Amino acid sequence: MRMCEGHGITDQILLIDEIANMPLPHEPRRMQCIFLALCHRGTARYFVDSTEYTVEAGDLLIINVGRVIHHCSMSHDCRGIGMVISYAFFKETIKSIHEVSSLFLFACDHPVFRLPPSKADFIRDTFMHMRHKIMEQTHHFRLNISQSLFLNMVYDISDEIYRVQSQHTRCSTRAEEIFARFLTLVERNFREERRVAWYSAQLGISPKYLSETVKGASKRTPNEWIDYYVTKELQLLLKSTQKSIKDITEEMHFSNQSFLGKYFKMHTGLSPSEYRKS
Repeated sequence: MRMCEGHGITDQILLIDEIANMPLPHEPRRMQCIFLALCHRGTARYFVDSTEYTVEAGDLLIINVGRVIHHCSMSHDCRGIGMVISYAFFKETIKSIHEVSSLFLFACDHPVFRLPPSKADFIRDTFMHMRHKIMEQTHHFRLNISQSLFLNMVYDISDEIYRVQSQHTRCSTRAEEIFARFLTLVERNFREERRVAWYSAQLGISPKYLSETVKGASKRTPNEWIDYYVTKELQLLLKSTQKSIKDITEEMHFSNQSFLGKYFKMHTGLSPSEYRKS
């Protein structure tokens, strides 16, 4: 948050009046916070993990904690507002919302989506109200009011997400909850733990039930999600650091370099050294 200029409250929340003034990362960067932005004009392009996205006027983008962003660029006329939120602030704010996991699940596969004009206007108006209140530095309850306003925004965004999701078959609330908890565990532990049985034990369910639930909620198996996070982390370490293959092997808890090389090639088609040179 300290790298961006805007109006904020400590390390909880930062409002960015103009995203065109944000410093763009030159190297892959793993998000330590949640980023939301609404594009008013122009276009922007960026990668989340290995997928490229284009943002146009009227689009809302959501980038979650733990995702890797890189190759960001904006057109000369790109304009919009942004919001950087700590995970602690987000978690505390949305604790009263049921089925909020849907927002996380949707943002995983849809970091960019178009808002109807009415909802885009609502987000802009709410942003301005939050900005005004945050600037009242002597207001004793400015953080609480900001949380309340942000909660209203999340409700409105979630309503649009549910409208989009209603066009497809949705998993039960229980399945969404299990999937969200599973992803949280994977994000925290994939460097050390890659056994589905371990994750099912942490969730208190059988490996078979976990596999069926995750597959139904996301169209991917638990193993595929674990491999996804491990592969992206290996790509990040190979491209954005000078660490040796030996050091990466130890950091990612592979038994030896040969096994890491076979694993990486199976999922990317390249050896670690080939990928680093590509």
